[in-house]
Amino acid sequence: MGTLTVFVARRFRHRLFGLIGRRSLPPDYAMLFPDCDSVHTAWMRMPIDVVFLDADGAVLEVRRALPPWRVARCRGAAAVLECRAGAADALLSGRCCRAARRA
Repeated sequence: MGTLTVFVARRFRHRLFGLIGRRSLPPDYAMLFPDCDSVHTAWMRMPIDVVFLDADGAVLEVRRALPPWRVARCRGAAAVLECRAGAADALLSGRCCRAARRA
């Protein structure tokens, strides 16, 4: 994995729907939810990896392969990164060279 494309969910609509409705995700794609400490996977069609970050971007907790119809929360989290199931390990091991931010 070379570049990680991160979509930052700032608008209400993006935050509300997130990854709902997608059948799959590319391994190099993630969605970031700033000012967030919990997520749900209601109506999702696939499991996802969920990475909870503190205000400095440090990883607090990782929930791997969170299945549809679940809720995950992490106290103290300032943001949540959602990515394809299995992608969090590559992301956290530093195999992602750089992040390209997409608004």
